[in-house]
Amino acid sequence: MDISIVIPCRNEKDHIEECIRAIYNCELPERAETNVFVVDGMSDDGTRQIVEDLQNDYPSLRLVDNRKQLTPFAFNLGICAGGKVDYVQIIGARQIVSKNYIAGAVSILLKNEEVWCVGGRVHNEYLDETGENIAIAMSTAFGMGLGNFRTLDESDFVDTVGTPMYPYWVFEKIGFFDEQLIRNQDDDFNYRITKEGGKIYYEQDISLKYYVRGNLKGLWRQFFQYGYWKVFVNKKHNAVTTIRQLAPPLFVLYLVAASPILMIGKYTMLFGSLPLTLYLLMNVFFSVRFADRSKDIFQLMLVYPIMHVSYGLGYWKGILDFMVRNKKPS
Repeated sequence: MDISIVIPCRNEKDHIEECIRAIYNCELPERAETNVFVVDGMSDDGTRQIVEDLQNDYPSLRLVDNRKQLTPFAFNLGICAGGKVDYVQIIGARQIVSKNYIAGAVSILLKNEEVWCVGGRVHNEYLDETGENIAIAMSTAFGMGLGNFRTLDESDFVDTVGTPMYPYWVFEKIGFFDEQLIRNQDDDFNYRITKEGGKIYYEQDISLKYYVRGNLKGLWRQFFQYGYWKVFVNKKHNAVTTIRQLAPPLFVLYLVAASPILMIGKYTMLFGSLPLTLYLLMNVFFSVRFADRSKDIFQLMLVYPIMHVSYGLGYWKGILDFMVRNKKPS
C-alpha cells in the first residue's frame, strides 16, 4: 500500500518541522509505505532549509517547488509528484496530526466503499489571546453555522473536511483541484465528490492540532475571500452548495436595508430591529458562554461579526464580479 502525503507550504518555519515529524511518527497500516511532499511556495524565511535538513532523517521526504505560490497548484503538484498511489493525504503545514490519523483514515476508507474522503477532529492551538478567541469562535455553531465539521462532537457524514484523505482513484474519476480557485478549492472538490455519488466522512477518533493565526485584519481578509470565492463555486456548479453559506450575505443585506426602514416610524423600527436584536443577544450569549476569561468577552463579541460581515461582503462582491460583470477569476 502506497500513501502520498502532500503538505502545501509557504513561510512556515515555526511549524513545518513539528508537522513533518508528527507525520513520520504516525502509525501505518500493515505493509504501507509513505512519501511526503512538501510543496513549497518559494519560502524565504528559512522553511526550505529546515525541510532540506530533515531529509537527512527522512529519506522519503521531498521538496517540490510551487512557483505560482497558490494553494490549488500546491495540491495538484504534490498529488502528481507522488504518481499513482493508493491514497493521498493532504496536511497543512500548521496541522500536527495525531499518531493514529493516517492508519485511522485508511481503515475507514477500506471499510466503507461509499466514503470517498475522510478527515478528523481539529484541536485549535493559539499563539496569543486573539488567536485563542478566533479559535473559539470558529468552533461554535454561531460562528461557523450548523453542520460545519468544526462544530461536531461525534462522527458523521459531512459536506467537507479540513485535512482530507482520498483514494487516488477519486482524482482519476473527477479530476484534480480547480486551479482557478484561490480559496474554496477544497469545497469545490468535495462538492464534486457528492455530485458523483461519493460521501465525505468526519471521524471524531482521529485528530490534529492546528495553529490558528491571531490577527483580526487577517481574519477579515480570510473570510472575505471565503465568501467571494464561494460565489464562483456556486456559478461553476449552478447550485448553492450549502444552505448555511447564505446566512452572512442575507445578514449584510438586512443591515444595509434596515438603516432607512428603521427611520420610517416607531412600529417599523420595533419590528425591523428584531433580527438585529436577536443577533446581538446570540452574540452576547455565545461570547459569555465560551470565553475563557471575562476580559475576552468583548473581543469575542467583535470576532463573530468580523467573520459574518466580511464573508457576507465578500459574497456580494463575488455576485457583482462573477454573476453581474461575468468576470473571470484572477
